Amino acid sequence: MLDKENESRLIKLCQDLVKVKSLSGEEEEVAQVLATFFKESGFDEIKIDSCGNSIGIIKGNMPGPTIVLDGHLDTVPVGDINKWTVDPFAALIKDNRIYGRGTSDMKGGLSAMAVAASTFAKNNNRDFPGRIIVAGIVYEELFEGIASKYICDEYKPDYVVIGESSELNLKIGQRGRAEIVVETFGVPSHSAHPENGVNAVYSMTKVVDAINKLSIVSHPILKEGIMVLTDIKSSPYPGSSVVPSYCKATYDRRTIVGETKESVLEPILNCIKELEKKDPTIKAKVSYAQASNECYTKNIISAEKFFPAWLYEEDDKFVQDCLKELRKQGFDPDIAIYDFCTNGSYYAGEKGVKTIGLGPSKENLAHTIDEYIEISQLVGAANSYIAILNALMK
Repeated sequence: MLDKENESRLIKLCQDLVKVKSLSGEEEEVAQVLATFFKESGFDEIKIDSCGNSIGIIKGNMPGPTIVLDGHLDTVPVGDINKWTVDPFAALIKDNRIYGRGTSDMKGGLSAMAVAASTFAKNNNRDFPGRIIVAGIVYEELFEGIASKYICDEYKPDYVVIGESSELNLKIGQRGRAEIVVETFGVPSHSAHPENGVNAVYSMTKVVDAINKLSIVSHPILKEGIMVLTDIKSSPYPGSSVVPSYCKATYDRRTIVGETKESVLEPILNCIKELEKKDPTIKAKVSYAQASNECYTKNIISAEKFFPAWLYEEDDKFVQDCLKELRKQGFDPDIAIYDFCTNGSYYAGEKGVKTIGLGPSKENLAHTIDEYIEISQLVGAANSYIAILNALMK
């Protein structure tokens, strides 16, 4: 467990990371801060990969499993800074809390991972099997799992620990997320003669109404696979004296385990086909949103916005091994699932890598004004990661 010296190192690293503004695509400086910590702490390999992930590797003196400790470098914007009562980048310590953007989401968790890995290695004189990879990931806030793909494909981990906030509870799954685009196509005409055109918005209202009547799958643990309309826009916009010939609606769909790209779209496709049979003026299609973003390294990361769900059983051996070691060290975590999407969508959802989540602080502090992290939670997370490393690297 951490001594006072390592607790101080942990608090300082968290502050150092928080002091650096790091919006998605602008993580270069914070990646270098983390890499400097890796170097000063004696990590065996330090690397910034092609999309800007900051990677530190510690090798045991025996062959064994590869464990990735995954935390993201980017944060959401501050918003209206005048509503903050503290400087969001000062990393002020007050009332045993560190304040600032990214403290809870999730520079605190990432700091705890880095300090835990170096402390575990030093305390064991590297007398452990395998290797520990601490990965500071870019672009998580916009692209869950896409930059983690580079870590997973390069290092092929046996286990992954996601450091998102959980109040030190053990997370064994999450719903996935898909961004679905529905488009309708009409025929333009002057709005003084609408009968000469086909209004794409009227077509869209019929499609939306039909989609709202679709039943959504559910799961006893992950709950309902929600589908919510998040935006809608016609074209041309503004439509001055013209019947709109195009309309696009976007849905946020929360998925459960077992759902695939094809199975999620199938009921919507069937719905559209039925509408088109009944009304030949309706022309529509459905697809996943596509996104491409430039990393600070100038590398382009692109993907369909489909991030799968994942779930492990409470009695899976690796979950129980971690739970027993955490309890041995004085922790008593609940076993639960994340309510939001994480980088686990790629590791566990896409690749089937054994994955758990555990992080400091409350989930509902993410993205908030006057975001903070309790120092006790920060230290507790580092000690929890050491316990997990003990469990998985025996």
